[in-house]
Parts: sequence; C-alpha cells; structure tokens
Amino acid sequence: MLGGGLLPGTLTVIYGATGIGKTHLGLTFADHGRAADGARGVILDMNGRGDSQQHDEYARRLFHWDLTPWSHSVTPMSDPYPPPAQMDAFYSNAYTWVGRTRDFQVPTPDGGWEFDWNWKATYNRALYTIRPFLYFHFAAGSRRVVVDGVEPMDSPADSIQFFLFDELYRKVIHRDAETLGMEICLPVWQHREFIDAHLYEHTTITTLLLVTTEETRLEDLLARKVATGDIGATANTIVVLGSERVGNRLARMLCVVKHRASAMSDEIVELRVGERGMEIV
Repeated sequence: MLGGGLLPGTLTVIYGATGIGKTHLGLTFADHGRAADGARGVILDMNGRGDSQQHDEYARRLFHWDLTPWSHSVTPMSDPYPPPAQMDAFYSNAYTWVGRTRDFQVPTPDGGWEFDWNWKATYNRALYTIRPFLYFHFAAGSRRVVVDGVEPMDSPADSIQFFLFDELYRKVIHRDAETLGMEICLPVWQHREFIDAHLYEHTTITTLLLVTTEETRLEDLLARKVATGDIGATANTIVVLGSERVGNRLARMLCVVKHRASAMSDEIVELRVGERGMEIV
C-alpha cells in the first residue's frame, strides 16, 4: 500500500482506537529492522501506567523477542558506556507523564505559565536515561524508533505527551550524531575516539508514532480534523486503523491517508490479528 514502504528519515503517525492493532504494527516495524537495517528498532512507551500495551508479551509470542527494559542513565561527567547486556535492551518507559501540559506548569507573575521546577528536575533525570537509550542504539545500528502509548486529547496542543515527543524528535532523534555524542559523553576529549567511531546519519532514522484516538470507526477517523498542535500535520505519512461492521462481525480496517514523496494505494483493506501478528485479508 506504500510505494517503496516508509521512507528513511521520515515520521509516520498511526491513528486508531485502543485495541485496534497499533502496537502489533509498531512491533512488526521495529523487529523488521533486523532484516532491513541489521538491527532491531527501539520501543519507547509513553504510557504512564506501565506495560498496559502488552509489548513484551506480543514481542515474545510473535518474534521470540524479549523486550528487556533499558535502565542505564548517564549523568554529566559520569562513565557513559552502558553494560553489554543493556545493548540487548530495546524498550524504555522512562517517560511516564500523561495529561495536559498545564498540569505540569505553574503561573508566573506576569500572567503566563512555566514548567514547575520540581517537574523539570524529574524530567531532566528521565532524559539522562532516554538520550543514551537512543544514542547508543543508533550508534550500534538501530534506525527505527517506535513511540507508543500516546493517549487521546481534545486538543493535541495541550497534551504533555505531544510536547515531550516533539522535544525528543527535534533534540534527540534528529540531532546530529556527533553533537549528541558530545552532549552525552563528557568530557569530550576523553571519549572523542568513541564518538568519532560511532557516527551515524540521523537523517536515516525512521520514526513511527502510535496515537490512540477517541474515534473507533474508520469513517470517523477518515473525517477527523487536524487540530492545532497535532504532529500528524507535519508527518510524512499518516495511517488510520478503525473498525467497521462486516456482516455479523466487527472488522479491523486500514487506510493510508497521506504518504508524501512516494506512491500510495487509496484502498481500504481489512486486517486480522492472529498468532502470527497482523495480516492483510
């Protein structure tokens, strides 16, 4: 349905209701990195309630893949290199915040709003884990990022999850490898050889963002308006997953809404989720 598949270096947003198959699709994309890139992709779970998406169970059943959580943190001037076992850890849930951006802000004397300094300190500690998680896997060959657990929000511009993803996408995923390496591996002179030996093209990293919607029917998703702050407005590719009644059963349906710079099918196809994952009927 996508002429040439998802293009390297682009952002794809998958919209769909909970339980429709987004996580299956994301894990399939990440696992396929073994064949396409020589390394699996990484999974970033932004759901604050833990592994409610069943990433580990799905990955083990479908791909014989144990999703070990990444726990290695790099604070300034500390030893940056992860233990060898951490390079087999392709899953992180260090971003645990859901809700409105305003929930994490306090009013300023001039009538504006700014992030609460206690929350900023906690957020910075999470960055000490997230940045090396991505950097060291990119340096080792991963070229795929799947971000899951984004919850529905009336206004995407108000969502703390969309804010965090935008920060992550601009400042880490698509940051120049040398610059990111120098920010993590301090002092730079001591780690210069490693940084230079592990450069990668950040423009080849492909990101898949899985967004849960209030809409469940495919027709409603196709008619969905792009709201202010919605990441999909700037994404290269948009795919929607919704349900429709087919006879006496409820079918999962998929449609590609947008796919810039490449051919795409305008078909609506049915998907089924079985023991082998997602299949087009």
